[in-house]
Formats: sequence, C-alpha cells, structure tokens
Amino acid sequence: MLLHREIQTGPHDGSEYRDEHMTENQAKLSGVFAPVVTPFQDDNLSLDDLRDNLKKLRETKLAGYLALGSNGEYKSLSDQEQFEILEVFAEEKGDKVVMVGTGCESTKQTIEKSRVVGQMGFDYVSVLTPHYFAKRMDGDTLAGYYERIADAVSIPVLIYNAPGFASGVKVPPKTLAALAKHPNIVGMKDSSPTGPAGFLTVLDPSDDFSVLAGSINFFYPSLHLGATGGVVSLSNALPEPCAKLYELFVAGRFEDAKALHVKLARLNQAVSGAGGVAGVKAAMEISGFKGGQPRHPLTAVTEQARKQMREAIAAAGLLS
Repeated sequence: MLLHREIQTGPHDGSEYRDEHMTENQAKLSGVFAPVVTPFQDDNLSLDDLRDNLKKLRETKLAGYLALGSNGEYKSLSDQEQFEILEVFAEEKGDKVVMVGTGCESTKQTIEKSRVVGQMGFDYVSVLTPHYFAKRMDGDTLAGYYERIADAVSIPVLIYNAPGFASGVKVPPKTLAALAKHPNIVGMKDSSPTGPAGFLTVLDPSDDFSVLAGSINFFYPSLHLGATGGVVSLSNALPEPCAKLYELFVAGRFEDAKALHVKLARLNQAVSGAGGVAGVKAAMEISGFKGGQPRHPLTAVTEQARKQMREAIAAAGLLS
C-alpha cells in the first residue's frame, strides 16, 4: 500500500490517481466507494429509484459502489430481492468497480452466493464475519472461514470487519495479516469504531492487499497510514465532496484535504451519526437523490431532524 501516488490522466473512476507500481487490485480499490442504499416505497423495493440513483452516481468521480451492504439493508432483503437489486447494478454499473456483500452465517451459503455474484460479472465480494455464534468466532475459526471461501471462488474476496453489525465479532490483526497472504483475499473494509490503523500497522506492504476505511470520520487519517480508499455512507448523498477529499490527498494538498475532512466528518455526525441508514436516505433526498424510506422496523427520521440536516448541509456550503 503506497502513501504517495503519481497523478496520471484518465477517466473519472479513480484511475487518474493511480501509481504505476500499484497492482491491478490496489488500483481498482483506490478512491471513494458508495455503500449504495436500497430505496423502498411502502416497504416494497423501488428498483426504478435505485436505477436513477446509480445513473446519477455514475456521472460522479466515485470509484465505485458496494451493493448489498449495511446501508443497503441487505439483512432485510429476501434472496429474490437481492438478486433483483444486483440485476439493476449489473445494468447500470458502467465503468465503476462494484463489490457485493455476500456474507452468510455458513461457509457453504457464502460460497454459493459469491459464485453467483462472480457469474454476474461483478468485481469483488465483501464478506462480513459470521456472528450468530459469536463466542465461537475466534481468529482460527475466522481464518478457516475466509480461506475456504477464497479457495472455492474465482471472484476476489474482501474481508468486512464491522463489529457493530456483527455482534461484536472482529477480525484479530494477527489473523488479518495471515489472510492477506492468500492470493484471492485482496483487501478489507474496516468499519470498527477506531478505524483501520491497527490493521495497517501489521500488514506487509509487499502484499497485494488493500484496506478501505468504512467511515468518512477516519477516512482521511487512514489514507495517511496507507489505506487505498474508503466505503463511506455520506457519499450516497454528497459523492463529489467525498471524492474531492481523496483527490486532494493524492495531489498532496494536505491542508485543503484536512479542512474538507473536518467539514465532512462533522456533517456525517448530523447524517448517519444521528439517523443511521434513515439519516443517509434523508440526506440523499435533500441532495436530489431518491433515498426513499427505510424498511420496517426501521423508521424515517423526524421532520425536525430532516430540517436540522438540511441546515447542516447548507451551512457546510454543500446544498445543491
């Protein structure tokens, strides 16, 4: 993982910021990715709204998307609904990199789902740690889980470390360092509260392995430590400012990047920090996207919260 990259010209998919010495995976996993939400209307999928959002996001400088992640409310979706969503992503991805959440509680299910995703032409699978039997998910068990999946599928595997969504289960740094040696385990998304600093310090820089920060709150500091990019919920509503933060970093404009980081991190507290997925969807509506409602039992943010969110976005100078 390289801290400094030569800026090159290219299309707006992150390639203009890629170093000539980066591997293909490191290049594809550089930049900002949106963990795309799933729009609902009256608790039903709104695929037309999803399609419209992807068309608009495709015109931004985002590097790509995460489909069926936490912000996509994938745990509230049936298998059939997940497949219908992926069909829309396949049709609308354009030249964006797409990673797909496929983590299930059993290794067998995860392998089967990951194979389908690979056959649909997506770039990566993002595999959340199993966690129903949380007390049994030690480092050795998690290592066996990820190794068996990576051995069985051709699509490259990303580890998803998100203890807040996984009953507190986390990947030990020592386990991650060993898994990073596997030729088909090429990266991780880390959404732990403290960020990926602890992982970045144990990895071998010579490995073809990328770390993606899971929040705008620690995205910019993580870049300085060697992260190649971030999967940040705020980019659903404000894709260009989030992408601009990465652009400033790779250009070496650190003071400008720091100032934008502070603005976005504060704004994030008023959006996902205050309302979770519902907050992200409300911010999307304010910014001209189609967030829709969260699926019950989640509820929409209050009108007062929505008003405060709009005021926060306007005060940051980011209201369209």
